[in-house]
Parts: sequence; structure tokens; C-alpha cells
Amino acid sequence: MSVTAVPLRPIARGSVAKLWIGLLVLALIAGAFAWWGTAALQWTTTSSGLKYQVVKEGTGPTATDADVAFVEYIGRLQDGTVFDSNVGKQPAPFPVKPGGLIPGFSEGLHFMRKDGVYRLRIPAKLGYGDQAKPGIPPNSRLDFDVHVIGILPEETVREMFMQQQLQQQMQGQGQGQGQAAPIQ
Repeated sequence: MSVTAVPLRPIARGSVAKLWIGLLVLALIAGAFAWWGTAALQWTTTSSGLKYQVVKEGTGPTATDADVAFVEYIGRLQDGTVFDSNVGKQPAPFPVKPGGLIPGFSEGLHFMRKDGVYRLRIPAKLGYGDQAKPGIPPNSRLDFDVHVIGILPEETVREMFMQQQLQQQMQGQGQGQGQAAPIQ
């Protein structure tokens, strides 16, 4: 049996280097696509341990301690159980300054803008800690989906509330006028 040898042409100078450069560029492109595809899974962690995620960036300035944020939200436990929600109802006004809400929610509001959608992952120490609340066991991590409807200065909200109360009082007085006295 005879073996036929097939002659191989020599590899041109620089071809191996071009091959490695091509593979490196391809690996970088694949890495960029992988990072871009998982960007929605990225969370930002603050020094306190609060994690937040921007689902849809809002517009305008972020909320400050002097503001009230009007939000729609869904609160869930770590296992996905919904413990509170106001979706489909009137947006809830939340004071942004610390002390009005659980610490993690107040802190999270500071990163939010009008018309934005955010996720908060609040560790137990920034939530209710070791206290049990209705539907919330002690030491529970709380997850919130938050849609910011609007942000107004607290003073403006206070003035609007007082005007609304005044209108209701005037309507109540107006209903009593013009009615005939009961016949005795």
C-alpha cells in the first residue's frame, strides 16, 4: 500500500496573528452582547444595603426630602407573595423625608424621577426588621415595583390639601342653604 503525500502550502506571514486578533475581537463582541443582554438583571446597591433597579428612567429632578412622591406600587415578599398594592387605585402620596415610611422606601425614593419605573429590594434591617406586620413575617426582605406618577414640593401638596378641605366645607354649607324648613 502506498501513501500519497499531499503537499501543504506554507502559511503566509502574519496569518496566525490575524487569526488570534479575529478571535479576540469576536470574544469581545460576544462579551458585550452578554453584558447588554443581562443589563436588566443588574441591581445597584447603596452603602446601607438597599438595592434598586431602574426599569424605566423618569424625567426631571430626583425627589428630595422637601418633596412628596405620588406613586403606584406593588409590595412583595421574597417568595413573590403580594402583601400590599395600590395599583388601579389613586396614587399614594409618600413623603420623601426620612421618618414617614420604612427607611428603605424613603431612601429609594431619592433615586426616583417623575414617570419612572423602579424596583426596590429592601433588606429586613431597612424594612420592619424583626417586627411582624400583617402579612409580613419578621426579618422579611421586601421587594417593591414602583411607578412614580409625580413629585411635588411638600408645601404645594399641603396648600392643595387645605384648598380641597376648604372647598368641601363650602360645598357642605351650600347644600344646607336654600332648603325649606321641615314642616311641623
